[in-house]
Amino acid sequence: MKNNNDQTSEGLNQILEIINAKGDKRELKEIVESRADEPEKNDSPATN
Repeated sequence: MKNNNDQTSEGLNQILEIINAKGDKRELKEIVESRADEPEKNDSPATN
């Protein structure tokens, strides 16, 4: 399981990739598709 720093770093990297794509539809599509292949993560803590 990844720690919070790894998750934060991953999220920031994705944001930077999207910003750097600057409207390039092909590149944006690749970013979205690469994230779609990853299993979903539940970022919110469980509340009981």
